[in-house]
Amino acid sequence: MATSFYPSHLVTPMWSERVLGVLRIVAGFMFMMHGMAKILHMPFQPQYATLSLFSLIGVAGLLELVGGAMVMLGFFTRPAAFILSGEMAFAYFMAHAPRALLPLQNQGDAAVLYCFVFLYLAFAGPGAWSLDGLRRRASDGVLAAP
Repeated sequence: MATSFYPSHLVTPMWSERVLGVLRIVAGFMFMMHGMAKILHMPFQPQYATLSLFSLIGVAGLLELVGGAMVMLGFFTRPAAFILSGEMAFAYFMAHAPRALLPLQNQGDAAVLYCFVFLYLAFAGPGAWSLDGLRRRASDGVLAAP
């Protein structure tokens, strides 16, 4: 007889959806902060003080700001997360991989993690507490007044 490490009351679809929602919210917020630093200069990072919006890093900042907010709110989560996953793969191979072979050596570990977290969200969906869930329930008539 196999036993689970986790208590059975914690391994339910309800908790899986909630933890997925927390992962989405935290990852989106953390990613959005990178865009905020680049585009809004909050928090101020000296390396972005003279950043051109139409540069490669400026476009990345826009993707991070807008896409991170979309993921955080769970608004069109799957396409936003898929695009952000691609952005992180592109960033890794453009900026990090040429420096060294391993992500730990080339400071690309965050890019790799973001890439795969966003790829997971693109396939798993937004989880709990998302605008996508509200839109889906509204289209199903669940939110309609009696």
